[in-house]
Order: sequence, then C-alpha cells, then structure tokens
Amino acid sequence: MADYDVIVLGGGPGGYLAAERLGHAKKKVLLVEEQYLGGTCLNVGCIPTKSLLNSAKLYLHARHSQMFGVTADNVAFDWAKVQSWKDEVVKTLVGGVAMAEKKVGVEVANAHGTLVGTGKVAVNGEVKTADHVIVATGSVPVMPPIPGAKDNPVVVDSTGLLALESFPAKLVVIGGGVIGVEFASLFAAFGAEVEVIELLPEIVPFADADLASRLRKGIEGVAFHLGCKVSAIDGNTVVYTDAKGAEVRTPADVILMAVGRRPLLDGWGAKEAGLEFTPRGIVVDDTMRTNLPNVWAVGDVTGRSLLAHAAYRMAEIAVAHILDPEKASHAGQRLRTETIPWAVYSIPEAAGVGLTEAQAKAQGLDVVTATVPLVLSGRFVAENGLKAPGAVKVIAEKTSRVVRGIHAVGPYSPETIWGAAAVLESEYTIDDLRQVVFPHPTVSEGIREAVWAVKD
Repeated sequence: MADYDVIVLGGGPGGYLAAERLGHAKKKVLLVEEQYLGGTCLNVGCIPTKSLLNSAKLYLHARHSQMFGVTADNVAFDWAKVQSWKDEVVKTLVGGVAMAEKKVGVEVANAHGTLVGTGKVAVNGEVKTADHVIVATGSVPVMPPIPGAKDNPVVVDSTGLLALESFPAKLVVIGGGVIGVEFASLFAAFGAEVEVIELLPEIVPFADADLASRLRKGIEGVAFHLGCKVSAIDGNTVVYTDAKGAEVRTPADVILMAVGRRPLLDGWGAKEAGLEFTPRGIVVDDTMRTNLPNVWAVGDVTGRSLLAHAAYRMAEIAVAHILDPEKASHAGQRLRTETIPWAVYSIPEAAGVGLTEAQAKAQGLDVVTATVPLVLSGRFVAENGLKAPGAVKVIAEKTSRVVRGIHAVGPYSPETIWGAAAVLESEYTIDDLRQVVFPHPTVSEGIREAVWAVKD
C-alpha cells in the first residue's frame, strides 16, 4: 500500500490548488515545496508586483487629482513603506495558503523533492510512495548569455527588482513582454527614468498588434526602443543595436533582465525518472497526463501556458481525472489553451483572450473586426477623462459570426476579461453576444459597443 494517495511536487499555484482540491476530496496528500509555499506567483511574481503597482497608481491618482476637483498637496512616496506593504500582503496570503492546506488535511513538507520513478518521490533523500504524482515545479527567469550580464550587481531579474532597498533614478529593461512592461510602467509612475529595449517590432507580442501599440503609447514616462538587439552590458551601461543598425549605449542604475521564463526541468529527476520533455516543457496531453503511468504535470513546467490561472485550471483538470476519470472525461475536463485569457497589469492595463486578427488570418480564417475607444463608456470618461488610452477589439468569423477573440486596453480589462473567455468557451456568435445585458455604467460596456460596431 502506498504512503499517500497523491504526492504533489511543487507548491506554486498549480501545486497548492491541486493539493487543496484533493484534500477536500478526503485524499491523503503530501505537498512538497523546497523554497516557499505559494511559489513564484505569490512570493516573487504576480502578487508582490500588483501590490507595488497599486501604490504607484495611488501616487499617480494623487498627483493628477486636480482635474477631478481634488487638491492633494506635497504628494510623495516612501519606497521603504511601499516595500513593507508588499511584504505584508505576501505574508498574509502565504499564511492563507498554509491554512487552507491544513484545513483539508494536506501534509506539507518544506523539503527538496525528487521524482525517482512512477509513484515514487524522494523527500530529502527518503523515498515516499503514492498512487499518483503531480509535478508542478514551475519556471525560472531566462538569463540570456549577454556578455557582461553574469555576476553583474547592476543586472537583476524580476525577483531582484522586487527586493530593491533603494529606488533607482534610472531603470533600463531588457524585454518588452508582460514582466518588462509591468515593471517599466511601475517605476515610471514613481518618477524613475525608464527605457525598454525590445528585440521585436512591438511590445507584448501575443497581444493584438493594434492594441499592443495603443498600450505602449499609453504608458507614460517610458522610452520604448523596438527592433533593437542588446549586444553587451558594459558595467552599468547597456549596449544595443537600434532598428537602423546604429550602436547605442545607455547607462542605468539598475538593469532588469526580463526576456521571459522557462520551465524548471532540472534538479528534480525529470530525466532520470524517464519523463518525456522538450525545451518547452514536460509533454502532457489535454488531461495533464505525462508519458509515465499516474504521473501528471501542471503549470509552467508543462510550457503550455506560463500563467498562474492556467496552472489553476490544469490542476483542476488533473484532479478531476485522478478522482473519477470516467466522470471527468464525460464532463469534458480537458485543457483548452485557446480560451485562456491573458492580462498585463501595467498602467494602463490590458487583457485579451482568443485569436488576434493576425493569428486568425494566419489560420486562413475570413474574419470581421471592430475596434472602439473606451470613451464610449460613461464610467471610463467619469474616472479617466477623454484623453486616457482605452479600447476594445472584437474578432469574429465572417460567415459563422462566431467570436474568436476579444482584446482590451484600459482600466479593469483584467477584471472583465473572464466574461470574454466565457464567450469563447460557449462559442457565442456576434448575435448571441449582442443579447447579453451589460450593467451601466461600466467599462465592460466597451465589449458591447465593439460587438455592435461589427458590420453585418
């Protein structure tokens, strides 16, 4: 008889949610996490970043409050207190995860776990057995081999930037993806001089190009250098070739390396145990099964989607198939990456789900689109004015009128995009969506306006 019903290797979003769901189902579960419960997202990713961004937004609102008839004198921020608030939020939420696991009887081991075979995990060298194993080892920042970057105290990854004790006068960000853009807007809002160097022709490459451009132009205080390749870091100076082929040197107090993350595939026995994987991640099917019997993988380590909410969904799918495979299959419990929404919590925010216009055309789809400004929303104007950036774009197949993508830039976009995901999951047509009642006045009405703007 096995020691446990399930051993979960990794305590990030996918791991801790899987453990909690299994514990709730009265399964005997061991959750193994070497570093910190909650993983990257809760400790050095999503949550601390949003805490800092909230402080930055409050600072910006206070500085610009006169246009709304409110005068705030001597507006200032205290970086140490901003960091203290971030730490308090993280501590509270990590404690909440620990309590949730304890409540449903999950055993948590603060230890190094190694997969040593089907149903076997070595925990600090002691082999534990289980009927099922869920691998949720997450991802780590990519550090490209740029000359001068390694062991350079000025160069940090996202974890290092979150831990800065003093506020930098100038920040240079290498990479214009989600991480780079969020940090760029955060530090610029607090008054730092910020430059972003991006290899591709536009930031946030997975976003619809039209809205990515609007997002970039809406981020105040950041100089974006697109189509540029970094060749070296000389001390505190980034050396890059611009879009015209000229060499540029730009100094910084801090240099953020934000070129992405990669699945963590080494150090826990993936190769030795015989798991099938590629550089993109562990190979899984749409039910999160790996090539090894009763070994599952969820979250970033699969490479299917490096988003915390995607990890949650993968965990739920794996758990459903562990508890009752027949019921899970009948209910259609499988991963549908095409309906996983994304969000960028910059200032302004952005979010989207489904195909971009370019992706739809690349698939040979004949589509119709409509883009509307958010100034059509009464609440948007009341809270942001007429000059604030904001727009919604809808993409639908021309003949069937099935909605294939919804993308937005502006406040509350991440809060409302779940509804757009539900639209795609349900395969709504433009005509179906036109019948949905949106509360008024809300910024979400931008979706309704975009739907009605699609030509019949």
